[in-house]
Amino acid sequence: MSFFRNKESYLGVDLGAGGIKIVELKKTKGRAQLWTYGIAEKKLNIYISEKIDKSPEDLVDELGSRKLKKPKKDIPTIEDPRVEEYANILKSLLKEAKVTTKQTTASLPVSYIFHTVLNLPKVEDKEINHIVRAQVKKMLPIPIEEMQLVHQKIPQEKDTKDKTIKILVTAAPKSLVAFYTAIFQKAGLELKELETEAFALQRSLVGKDKGTCMVIDIGAERTSFFIMDEGLPMVHRSVNIGGNTVNNILQKNLGINKEDVEQIKQDLSQIPNIDEQIFKSFIDPVVKEIANSFEIYFSLSGNQDRKLEKIILTGGSSILPFLRSELKKNFDTRVFIGDPWARVVHQDGLKMLLDRLGPRMSVAIGLALRNIEK
Repeated sequence: MSFFRNKESYLGVDLGAGGIKIVELKKTKGRAQLWTYGIAEKKLNIYISEKIDKSPEDLVDELGSRKLKKPKKDIPTIEDPRVEEYANILKSLLKEAKVTTKQTTASLPVSYIFHTVLNLPKVEDKEINHIVRAQVKKMLPIPIEEMQLVHQKIPQEKDTKDKTIKILVTAAPKSLVAFYTAIFQKAGLELKELETEAFALQRSLVGKDKGTCMVIDIGAERTSFFIMDEGLPMVHRSVNIGGNTVNNILQKNLGINKEDVEQIKQDLSQIPNIDEQIFKSFIDPVVKEIANSFEIYFSLSGNQDRKLEKIILTGGSSILPFLRSELKKNFDTRVFIGDPWARVVHQDGLKMLLDRLGPRMSVAIGLALRNIEK
């Protein structure tokens, strides 16, 4: 069932520390077609330091809809000056890009999201709620009453003799949900769904592939690691290094100014005699975190027999050639930059521009694809 009665048009909004990215897709003959897109580059403070107790009721979603539902009543105004500031940036971007719909799917930053796989004994569905809450309560860094919870069963083979079930659990602070919802309401958008970046990236970069892979998203301030398996994001972790780390390395070692650093990253493979060791402080933590993430996943899932089939890079600094070669050397697998436009119809004349922008738009595209792929 579509939310749109007239034109099937879907807006994805990625609001993060590095700014705002938007993509509007229209459903044409069952396929996603690019209508418009936009980027507002600005450092945003999305840190939530205090409790905002004006949020939706706690939800445990038995049906696995993978969204954080809207509250039954309107969320009261949040007294935070960032709400109006960020809403105004978003409104200007919508106007500039000539967006035609108000129906929106947005993502929450992965650094605030609790995500785990639970192994539970096989029980009746009506008992799962209570068991999940009891288990997760022990793991959360803040009281469960302050978190919004969703969970879903991980599909198992029909003939399995396993006496346990696997449950994928995601939780977000209610204060964060309220903060983001207030921004979109202030911007005049109808926020249909909030979901995590993990599901958006799975949709835009992995699609229906059921194999084991890792998506690495290099954001401005953080790099996030997502293990995808059986068509679902199973583990996600993040570290406090990102594109800004790379930019600082380039500015310091190549003597370039801030305005030129993005272009230099694009042309890095053509710069002669550049010392790869200058990126060691960025690449080493990435390599270490990949190994740690898989160790955690295998211990949680018991899938020690699974093999890493590929590593997909995305985010503005994923274009670093030294990163790809180092990951190939350490993990003996395919490593490549993901193409989030692969499932989107667009004009041939835009291909070069979209290819260049692609790594930065993966989350927004995945969000816009959410309803098209239902």
